[in-house]
Amino acid sequence: MSEQPHIVIVGGVAAGPKTASRIVRMNPGAKVTIIEKGILLSYAGCGLPYYVSGVVKDQKTLMSTPVGTVRDSVFFQNVKNVDVLNATKVITIDRKAKRVGIAGADDTEVASWINYDKLVLCTGARPVRLPIPGVDKTGVFSLHGVEDAEGIREQLARKKAQDVVIVGGGLIGVEMTEAFAENGCRVTIVEKLNQILTMLDEHMAKLVERYMESKGVRVLTGTGVKEILGNEKNPDQVSGIRTSKGNIPADIVIMAVGVRPNVDLAKDADLTIGKTTGGIQVNQHMRTSDPDIYAAGDCVEVKHLLTKKAMFVPLGSTANKQGRVVANQICGVNDAFPGVLGSSVCKVFDYCVARTGLTEHEARQAGYDVEVVLTPAPDKAHFMPSARPLLLKLVAEKSTRKLLGVQAVGAGAGDKRIDVAAMTLTANMTVDQLANSDLCYAPPYSPAVDNILTAANVMRNKLDGVFTGVSASELKNALDAGEDIVLLDCRSPAEYKQVRLPGATLIPLGQLRDRVSDIPRDKPVVCFCKISLRGYEAALILKSNGFKDVRVLDGGLLMWPYAKEA
Repeated sequence: MSEQPHIVIVGGVAAGPKTASRIVRMNPGAKVTIIEKGILLSYAGCGLPYYVSGVVKDQKTLMSTPVGTVRDSVFFQNVKNVDVLNATKVITIDRKAKRVGIAGADDTEVASWINYDKLVLCTGARPVRLPIPGVDKTGVFSLHGVEDAEGIREQLARKKAQDVVIVGGGLIGVEMTEAFAENGCRVTIVEKLNQILTMLDEHMAKLVERYMESKGVRVLTGTGVKEILGNEKNPDQVSGIRTSKGNIPADIVIMAVGVRPNVDLAKDADLTIGKTTGGIQVNQHMRTSDPDIYAAGDCVEVKHLLTKKAMFVPLGSTANKQGRVVANQICGVNDAFPGVLGSSVCKVFDYCVARTGLTEHEARQAGYDVEVVLTPAPDKAHFMPSARPLLLKLVAEKSTRKLLGVQAVGAGAGDKRIDVAAMTLTANMTVDQLANSDLCYAPPYSPAVDNILTAANVMRNKLDGVFTGVSASELKNALDAGEDIVLLDCRSPAEYKQVRLPGATLIPLGQLRDRVSDIPRDKPVVCFCKISLRGYEAALILKSNGFKDVRVLDGGLLMWPYAKEA
């Protein structure tokens, strides 16, 4: 490398600007050039749903520092001493000569060459476009950039969007529902799979689905999209979609079926691409198969910290961490990116939806013998007016008692419990160690025993054989199959009158010891209440009276995602 090394960075949204900023801090003499196909630099793509909704008023704030300075090419030149070539596309990489061929954003032939000492690919990901008729009609958006966001905002401002169809029930699709619903639109989510939000297990996703439906959002799972329909007067303007279950009217269609790593440059340069993920393969130092080329952000594959398998997890937080690692390595500071846990969080109206580690489904697929608990509870001391319900799901390995994953759904503060779980997973801790973690307590912030610690204790009870549970899906399948099961509701008569499970027998917990003889001993018994704390107490009473087949409904009625009587 020369005395004044030239680092060329392809991509100027997340990982690229992070890499550039860190390099010039570590090595002020370095020459750094960012080449960005678009006009805008270093914008917060994850903030676009909130720009569409109007929560974020000005587009510039998505591209500004915390003190309000816009991160444009002038900012990078004057503050960072980084050259920026925006509206410029890299056509090809000449690895042998260590140079890149560039052209205008819409051109296809190389106009000039730029030499590099080190090259960093931060080419990001591109939205998946379904190969169906009509996908290019006016009114079809992907929300992958500011241009789409502006188009959607314009439609909303003109009150031209009454019916909105979101194709895809992943993070982006679900986050967008609030923006449209708050603008008075009729919103339908169409998802090909049998559940939305595959970051969650099906049971937890069903809870989110029912909550969204309570907000007026129509959710159609197991539904494929066949065609984007046009207006009779203007065939190029979207008027609806044709699905496997019929037609749905639409003034706007949001294609939110996911993204794929943008690896065209890397492929053409014969860099190694991950076979299962399609992302650029890098080592822990973010170096590609060419020692002078690094890659970071949504274009690379990552390693899962638990399974050690390659994954594709596009997140701005990951991109920024990887960008720092790249910069440190280029500047001679040994650094490594260890991998990810798949930690994710999104806002769905008033719900926090989050996860880290492995879902139950993923853990079983990976070969783990798992135990699972569901624990609903207020996120603060129950007597605080600001307390909100939080529904947690823990997954642990039976033999080692190691935590494997946590999911959170509800209006309560799920993000901080997921963050605690992520640190637990990173430290390879058991649920016993988690249960005794010294977390802070004050009524405005948490219960005396925090939600995540309570869930860990329930898991310990299960692993120790003190608590035998049954999940909502297991119970429903058994009931649907005609199994004769006693459903013992241990709540108060007033609660029972308000809402109940079909066919349940009401015996309030305080009366149970005197009414044990009312319960058949030759049938399985499932005890429950609102959150199944009283159900657990009831199960202990029945077991002490000689009942053999007694279980507790995990999560109680609060985490029952199916129909109830009212």
